[in-house]
Amino acid sequence: MKYEKAQNILPQDIIELIQQYVDGGYLYIPRKSDNKKAWGENSGIKNSLNKRNKEIFNRYRQGVSVEELTEQFYLTEYSIRRIIRAEKQLI
Repeated sequence: MKYEKAQNILPQDIIELIQQYVDGGYLYIPRKSDNKKAWGENSGIKNSLNKRNKEIFNRYRQGVSVEELTEQFYLTEYSIRRIIRAEKQLI
């Protein structure tokens, strides 16, 4: 999110109306609910994590130990076990 100058995008009468409530302050205008995006949708991190988690689960099913997975993916044992539990529930 970046800041925009109100005078560059809003008509003067709307600026004056807003100034009655917030004069010289910052105002956050939220997105319409129809335009909201899920976490990680813009950056693609959600897809990357899902792919990583599936890879962890597949390796686990192939016999790779939790300890080996912690070293391969630089995660704690707790995190690896949580991912395995979550992936089991998806199948």
